[in-house]
Amino acid sequence: MAKPKALVLRAAGTNCDRETQHALEQAGFEAERVHVFRLMENPARLKEFQFLVIPGGFSYGDDIASGKILANQMLHRLAGTLNEFVADGKLALGICNGFQVMIKSGLLPWGRVDAGEAHRDATLAWNDCGRFEDRWVHLKAASDKCVFLPPGELLALPIAHGEGKFVARDESVLAKLRENDQVAVRYVDPAGEPGGYPVNPNGSMDDIAGLCDPTGRVLGLMPHPERFVEVTQHPRWTRGNVARADGRIFFERAFAYLNG
Repeated sequence: MAKPKALVLRAAGTNCDRETQHALEQAGFEAERVHVFRLMENPARLKEFQFLVIPGGFSYGDDIASGKILANQMLHRLAGTLNEFVADGKLALGICNGFQVMIKSGLLPWGRVDAGEAHRDATLAWNDCGRFEDRWVHLKAASDKCVFLPPGELLALPIAHGEGKFVARDESVLAKLRENDQVAVRYVDPAGEPGGYPVNPNGSMDDIAGLCDPTGRVLGLMPHPERFVEVTQHPRWTRGNVARADGRIFFERAFAYLNG
């Protein structure tokens, strides 16, 4: 059986694409890094793949706002292709800057790249602390429908962002996300309980660290699973109490879903 194929979409300023490719290959995927210009030249190339990953970094230097330029390229040059990709039952993952791109293109929260939806119902704003946060956090999987995580799973992952505060337009949007079971992961303490800063490192509403679309097949999150796919990447690994590399779960479950 042929391996599922994953496309890692990169642009100027993307800096986590190689780590993401490694994580995908480790899980069993055939993974390829593709520059957004090449995809805009030939959007039909996306049909070759079953998994789209928009990795972290600082696409286009975050010169307008985090992820905004890459999101605009998706909106104006790739919208139809991306919407067809999702409608075909395939998977998409946005990590950190990739989550910002998904929000600002409209791919999240409702699963459709659309100029009318983009950035309307939700955004990722500056961290409440007013500075870039680079630390390890604990997370709890909160959705029964999200393909990438089993509900209730407790995880540790690193974060590195300045604009990671999830903000819904109003309480009705937040209520809809909860009712649709779209809150994929929340920030928690090591015991799995909510808390203030630094448990919630950016002030996100409802402690939201990541969202899925209504199908559960499109996920965006601020923490970096690709940075914890080896036990030795955890800062406490030498103390002998790191049993697994939590970031692997996202990629292994995606592989199992597509290969099942």
